[in-house]
Amino acid sequence: QVQLMESGGGLVQPGGSLRLSCAASGSISRIDTMGWYRQAPGKQRELVATITRAGIINYGDSVKGRFTISGDGAANTVALQMNSLKPEDTAVYYCNADVQSQRYYPTSNYWGQGTQVTVSS
Repeated sequence: QVQLMESGGGLVQPGGSLRLSCAASGSISRIDTMGWYRQAPGKQRELVATITRAGIINYGDSVKGRFTISGDGAANTVALQMNSLKPEDTAVYYCNADVQSQRYYPTSNYWGQGTQVTVSS
């Protein structure tokens, strides 16, 4: 089994910054992709950013130029630096990963429990 543990959420004023971190643990042979998704009340979960094992990065349109994702493959961690935060960034942020638990096994997708980010004055 694989666990994803998020940290770093909280309350911040508009224009401020926060940094989210996620660490994967458990039975891990290889992680193909790690990333962040978010879900605001009454809305569907949406892509924030992902990074692949090869370092390919993808951002959701609403966060381009403000958020930066980074990963540490050796440590099985991913971080999200969020700058110039807006009230519309308020949501629960979920860590996500595609993990191969054992060599030659297919990958499985995992979610963290989520961390709340609130942007408000």
